[in-house]
Amino acid sequence: MAAAAGKKTNWFAIWISVGVVAVLVVAAVAVVWINSSATSAGPAPESDIVNAETGAVSVGEGEDVVATYIDFMCPICNQFEQIYGETLAGLVDDGSITLDYHPVAILDRYSQGTDYSTRAANALYCVAESSPEAVSPFVQAMYENQPAEGSAGLTDEQIIDIAETAGATGIDACVTERTYDRFVAAMTREMPADENGGRGTPTVVVDGERIQLTGDPQADIVARLG
Repeated sequence: MAAAAGKKTNWFAIWISVGVVAVLVVAAVAVVWINSSATSAGPAPESDIVNAETGAVSVGEGEDVVATYIDFMCPICNQFEQIYGETLAGLVDDGSITLDYHPVAILDRYSQGTDYSTRAANALYCVAESSPEAVSPFVQAMYENQPAEGSAGLTDEQIIDIAETAGATGIDACVTERTYDRFVAAMTREMPADENGGRGTPTVVVDGERIQLTGDPQADIVARLG
């Protein structure tokens, strides 16, 4: 009898083991899913002027491409807009360039926990999706109303008001629900680094070449075209 009992299959132990393995597999899948969700770009804006792979918001149809990586909390980006903005707008208007805005968020830590850089970049994508013609006026108006670095930044309602003044419509839910936050984060991770591996704003790339800004739009940009 003892020998016969010894040959019995312990199905209870087997099923417990199978259950443990299944739990471990589920846990592993959950970890992979969580990690993937954390780094996923999320949905891209559905707009003819937004490149879903690079995050560029394109204005103009010129052969030469000037790409600007900007953070709406960045005071130097505001200076860049004041010094270079008129020249860039003229080059767009006369068909010389396509101006690619890349809204990024590297200064969220300077907005008292409100993630202002991300919220503002998200808003630009909202404007690009709903009212492409309002993109450049919105960028200009955001810098005209730029909050101080280290402040809480503008509220969603203030951003919406600025966008509507610039000519955008129908962006309220997109802004308040922060529809493109993950897309902003993903595109920020992809922005080009300098020779030391650092990333900062503004970063300007002319026809694929990152340039050093000297404060002279003619030398820095116009002379490099064509």
